Amino acid sequence: MTDTKTSLAFKPPRATEWKALTPAKQKDSEETTARANQSELHNTLLASLQMQHLVVLSGSGCSFGAGGPSMSDLWQEVVGATPTDAAKAAAKTVGHDIATQNIEALLSRVEASLALKEDQTLKGFLDGSKSKILKKCSDFLVGEDKLEAHKTFVHRLSRRRARDQRLKIFTTNYDLCFERAASALGAVALDGFSFASPRRFDPRYFGYDIVRRARNGDESASYLEGVFLLYKLHGSVNWADKGDGNIVEEASPKPDEACLIYPAAGKYQQSFTQPHLESMAQYLAAVREPNSCIIVAGFGFNDDHLSAPLLAAVSSNPHLRLIVVDPAAEKNLQAGNAHWKRLGALSQQGEDVWFISADFGQFVQLIPDLKSLTPADALAKAIQGAARAM
Repeated sequence: MTDTKTSLAFKPPRATEWKALTPAKQKDSEETTARANQSELHNTLLASLQMQHLVVLSGSGCSFGAGGPSMSDLWQEVVGATPTDAAKAAAKTVGHDIATQNIEALLSRVEASLALKEDQTLKGFLDGSKSKILKKCSDFLVGEDKLEAHKTFVHRLSRRRARDQRLKIFTTNYDLCFERAASALGAVALDGFSFASPRRFDPRYFGYDIVRRARNGDESASYLEGVFLLYKLHGSVNWADKGDGNIVEEASPKPDEACLIYPAAGKYQQSFTQPHLESMAQYLAAVREPNSCIIVAGFGFNDDHLSAPLLAAVSSNPHLRLIVVDPAAEKNLQAGNAHWKRLGALSQQGEDVWFISADFGQFVQLIPDLKSLTPADALAKAIQGAARAM
C-alpha cells in the first residue's frame, strides 16, 4: 500500500545530499528551495521522457497501491501467520528454517529436493503453494477503481512523439494492472499475443505496430497514439501453457498450466525458456540502446538476472540515463543489497543515475504531461536546455 510517510526527494548524479520536494517546515526559505527542486526535477524528467528510447522496469512495488501482494503476503498465504502443519513438514523435509519467513528460499529448497528425489507429499505442498500464489495475484484486481496511478502512468508515458520509439514496459509482476489500465484508457498494449481469439503467443507480434490510415487514401498513414510494448518477464496470471510451445491467454488457467516463474531460485534458468526467453532477449537489447532513459519503479534489485545486465549497461552505455524510483531509496543506498550499493557508487562517480524517493502513486504525479506543452512552451524548454548545456 502507499506509504503516506514517504518524504518526497531526489538525488542527482554526484550529489551528496538529497533534494527535498516538499518543505519540512512552513518557512519561506524551505518553500523556495522546494519549489526550485521541483522545477529542477520537472525539467530533468521532461528531457528524459523525450529521449529516443524510453524503457520502464516495473516490480511488485507498482502494484501495492492497487492491492497487489508483497512477498510477506505470499508467505502468509502459503505458510500462514502461524505455520501450518503441512508447511512445517515441508520445511523440515528440505532443511529450511521456517522462522526466516522467506517464501523464495523455501520454494527453492522444495524444488531442489524434488529434482533429486520424488516425494508426493512435498510435490503436493509445492503444487498447492503455486495455486495459492496464482490466486493471490489474480483476485485483488476486481475493478478499475484502484488503477488511477497505472492509468496516469500509461497515459503520460505513452503520449510520445511519433518519431520516437514506442514506450517499452518490462514488468516482473504477474497481475494485469497495466493491461486493465490500458483498456480503461483506450490504449493498446502490444504484449506478444495475437489479435484474434484465442490469443496465442508469438514473438513476431512484438515487431508489429498500429497506424491510422487516412480515409481518402491520399494522405499517408500516421502512427496511432497510446500504443506501447508490454513484456511480462515472469509470466502472467492469464497465460496458459498447453504444451508444445502453445501459450494461450485464458481468464483462469489451471495451476499446472499457469505460465509463471514462481518466486524461487530457479527463476533465473526459467527466464531463458519460452515464452520468457523472448522478453528477456528484448530486455537485454533495450538496456544497450543509445539515447535511452530507463525508469525503474517498484523493483528491489533482488533478481540478479535483471539487475546485473542493467548495472553493466550503466557502466558501458554512455548515452543511458537511469532513474530509480523507490520510497526506501535513501535507506537502500545505505544498507541495501550489493546492486543498490553499486548503483550508489556509479552515481557518485558521475554516471547518469538519478534516485527519486517516492512510491509509485507519488511518482506518477511528478511525471510531466508531454502533450500539455504548447509549441511555444516546447521551444522555450529546448532553448533553456541548450543554454544550460553551454
